[in-house]
Amino acid sequence: MPAMRVRIRGRVQGVGFRWYARVQARRLGVAGWVANCPDGTVEVAASAEQSRLDQFRRALQRGPDGAVVEGIDDLTPVDDHDFPFAVRR
Repeated sequence: MPAMRVRIRGRVQGVGFRWYARVQARRLGVAGWVANCPDGTVEVAASAEQSRLDQFRRALQRGPDGAVVEGIDDLTPVDDHDFPFAVRR
């Protein structure tokens, strides 16, 4: 199954970004997780059909109200996807 792992830069902590990612992932049937990083970014790992991953990535690019996404960096995908999609601390 296709997978992605990304780091999202910008004003993405303290604005409900993890909760937003969880809601969007569950709506789309995407497995994986989201976590805040110490440097102020947010990391997301996800697995689903490619069309669902594409929709999920577009949702991450928009982000929730209050977020300002400056960019999304692709990372090497991992194999530890939670289902249902989870918020990690």
